[in-house]
Amino acid sequence: MSETAASETEELLEILRAKLGLRKNAGVEEEQVSIDSRLPYTVDFVVKDEEETYFVETKNRANVDEIAQFVLLKELLKKEGKESSDFVPVIAAKIIPPREEELAKELGIKVIQLPRSFKLESGKSAVPKKKVKISSEKAWKVISRLLREKLTSIRQLSILENVSYGWAHATVQSLIEQGIVTRKGNYVSISDKNKLLNGLAWERPLKNLLAGEIITDYGDVTEAAKEITHVLEKQGVNFAFTSYTAGGLYTGYAVRHDAVYLYLRKDDLGFFRESFGRTEVTKESEGKGVKVYLYIPDRDVFSDTGKIEGINVVSPSQVLLDLAGLGYSGMDMAKAVLENYASL
Repeated sequence: MSETAASETEELLEILRAKLGLRKNAGVEEEQVSIDSRLPYTVDFVVKDEEETYFVETKNRANVDEIAQFVLLKELLKKEGKESSDFVPVIAAKIIPPREEELAKELGIKVIQLPRSFKLESGKSAVPKKKVKISSEKAWKVISRLLREKLTSIRQLSILENVSYGWAHATVQSLIEQGIVTRKGNYVSISDKNKLLNGLAWERPLKNLLAGEIITDYGDVTEAAKEITHVLEKQGVNFAFTSYTAGGLYTGYAVRHDAVYLYLRKDDLGFFRESFGRTEVTKESEGKGVKVYLYIPDRDVFSDTGKIEGINVVSPSQVLLDLAGLGYSGMDMAKAVLENYASL
């Protein structure tokens, strides 16, 4: 979002705080959220204030259409067993005709008067629409949960992964628009896994996280991974094997016999190189030795690790994301992880 748009968003939030009596820590949780795929519109903001959730539409002029859309949304949510108290509909506009103001109040929709100085392009919302990045940390939580559950509701996804309903919905809706997810009634499922993997490879190439590589004195990848695990655990270093190493352990799929793949924090790279780098090269050892590819994580990969055959590995969802990031070369193993994903 541009600096100007961010400033306008903050100005609007201050107006909402004053008019709605929001607490100081209330903030914009999401922007441009598609609340229900059956409705061809989005709300401009989802504002969270402890237990209250506000769906906010910003307009130059309030009209009956916005009111009708909120009423329809209420009815749809009610049919799904959700209370209208789950959210508070808000229309913030510079021009509010008396008829619309009275009708909104009768229907339980809050109307906020925006000052004439508030910058809002005619007929447009205060923020631009934005496509959900499916490889982002929050989006991937929703997607990997959907892969595990296979068929579930958006509400259940938001509950299981502790993300807002608005964010879960925006993520799923983006996948529907890309032809990756299909929806039947209140339930959604992944329908094109190849397209999902290709999208992840394009968005988040694993090579972008590569910090370097070293050659060790180990002659076997399993021996290398086990001893590295033992030493780094004793030293209190955060680490986890990923990519082909973790994928092979999870699935039993054949892996390279000359390299392992490891996440480390940037501050620990020097210690690792000093501890495991090849001490000397002889004619006999030249061209031999297990190679370690070192990656700097772009998210928390260390709090949900597991151990297989004495080797510390990233979670199944993380290894799937990383294998997808290898593109074509990692596709076979990524598919092997997907086949067994629900049981991993």
